[in-house]
Amino acid sequence: MPILNRWNRGFWLIFLLLASAGFFIHYSFWQTPAEDLQGHDMYYIWLEGKRILAGENPYGRILAGNLRENDKYATYFPLAYWLSALVQKLGFLEYRHWLYFWRPLSFVFHMGIVGLTLQYFHRRGLLILGTAAAVVLLLGRWSIYIVRVHHLEFAAIFFLVYSLVLLKEKTRLALLMFSFSLGIKQIAIFALPLYLIWLWKHRTGDFKGLKELGIGTLIIFSVPLVTSLPFLIWNAEGFFKSVLFSATRLGDSHISGAPSIDVMFSQDYPWLIGLRAKLLMLFLMGLFYLSFLTEQIGIFLATAMTMMAFLYFNSVLFLQYFVWPLCLIPFALVESRKSESRKNET
Repeated sequence: MPILNRWNRGFWLIFLLLASAGFFIHYSFWQTPAEDLQGHDMYYIWLEGKRILAGENPYGRILAGNLRENDKYATYFPLAYWLSALVQKLGFLEYRHWLYFWRPLSFVFHMGIVGLTLQYFHRRGLLILGTAAAVVLLLGRWSIYIVRVHHLEFAAIFFLVYSLVLLKEKTRLALLMFSFSLGIKQIAIFALPLYLIWLWKHRTGDFKGLKELGIGTLIIFSVPLVTSLPFLIWNAEGFFKSVLFSATRLGDSHISGAPSIDVMFSQDYPWLIGLRAKLLMLFLMGLFYLSFLTEQIGIFLATAMTMMAFLYFNSVLFLQYFVWPLCLIPFALVESRKSESRKNET
């Protein structure tokens, strides 16, 4: 018992120290004026919420475009847009008010990722290594970038990581967490085949097993479907074209000197655009899915490698994309390690 208490005290002491450092970093960027952040995603999420309250369909604007050039279309599932509309409906109408609301939430989700990482290593008797991994996720340059611009990444990644941690022990709750991740930002959609494979492999051979598979699939799609239903009824064409715009948009690089391979060759091969430009990325993801299906790798490693393929081969690259595989890699590194002390589970 003294050893258990000592290790628990060590975990909480480290987490509180990291949380204090995290709060200092986040708070230092909370001083940024709202007008300096109007070119980033959070501004357009606030704007889409304003359009919803004005009776405008945020997904309808894309019908006037060519599905190639971006005009800041509403490309996410609408959970964040609904949240923005709710905050404004409550009387917090200005963009700065939306930031006042979102900044503490972003901090909480960031620390949630740090805490999950520290706990995952702690349960495997690797508290020192877990501390190092948590510090990387807390203070690394990609995390600091998210803190500075207040993107949705921490919230979406927290629910993805939490889902993967819970998947074996609390499957339905884990699937719901994955659904929330998709509802916030659908980048994790590439992990969907891994979840479906996991459900298929863990079903029983009778009708009850197929029923559980169907229920699990419905849970995964529940949050995006429920939040999207009004827009599907309102304008299904606009909704689908907006959500799928990321697959058809003009390929470019938002990090100078680091174009994807399809962008490099598209000038000589004009047909290498849209979904055709994603074939190499999808092929690599297929290999990771197959590796997971044949039990050569675990779910964390398969998800991390899938997100690495997205980072390396997607036609469009933003700085916030780097944090997706980064948050999964520490878990993948120790995924198969047996816990050295089951007492640490408590």
